[in-house]
Amino acid sequence: MKNRYLVDNSIDPLAVPDTARRKLLKFTALTASTGLLWFGVGSSAARASGKANTLLLSCMDYRLMDEIERYMLRRGLYHNYDHIVLAGASLGAITDKYPQWSKTFWDHLDLSVKLHGVHTVMIMDHRDCGAYKALLGEDFFQNPQRETTEHATKLMKLKAMILEKYPSIAVETLLMNLAGEVEMIQHAPLA
Repeated sequence: MKNRYLVDNSIDPLAVPDTARRKLLKFTALTASTGLLWFGVGSSAARASGKANTLLLSCMDYRLMDEIERYMLRRGLYHNYDHIVLAGASLGAITDKYPQWSKTFWDHLDLSVKLHGVHTVMIMDHRDCGAYKALLGEDFFQNPQRETTEHATKLMKLKAMILEKYPSIAVETLLMNLAGEVEMIQHAPLA
C-alpha cells in the first residue's frame, strides 16, 4: 500500500527567491569577515530544547533540496530534524562499494539518538537517482516499476537494519519524484 504526500506549491511559505538555508549561508558569508557569529533566534521549541524528533536521510541531489525542505515543513518538522545526506540515501547507507558511507550513517544516527533524542527516522530516496545508476550500473529511471522495486528493496533493507539496532524507533520509507511528490513505501515488492 502506498500513501502519497503531494506538494502544493501554491501555498508554500518557502516559495521565495531564497530558502532559509541559503539565506543563512549568505548571511554567514557576509558576517564571517567581521568575526560575527549568528545563531538565528528561532521560534521552534525544538531549537530551544536542543531536541529533534526526527532524523532525515536523503540524497545529495541538488535538484531536490528545496522540495525536501518544503516536504519537511508540511510535515510539521521544519527546524525539528537532523539531516544526513548521502548519495543514493538508502543505497548509500548500505552499499558495499563505499563502506565508509555506512559507517558515517550509523555514527550520525547513534549521535542523533544520544544528543537529540530522535525517535523517528525518515529515509527519503528519489526517482532518477544518479547514485543508483553509478553504484548499481543500470538506469532504473527508464522503467518506473523496476525503479520503484529497486528503491523499495533498499529502503526496506535499511529500515530492517535500523529496527534491529533501535527497535523503539519509528522508521518511514519514502520515495520522492522530481516534482517533489512523495509516496510512502511500506513493503518490499514480492519476488
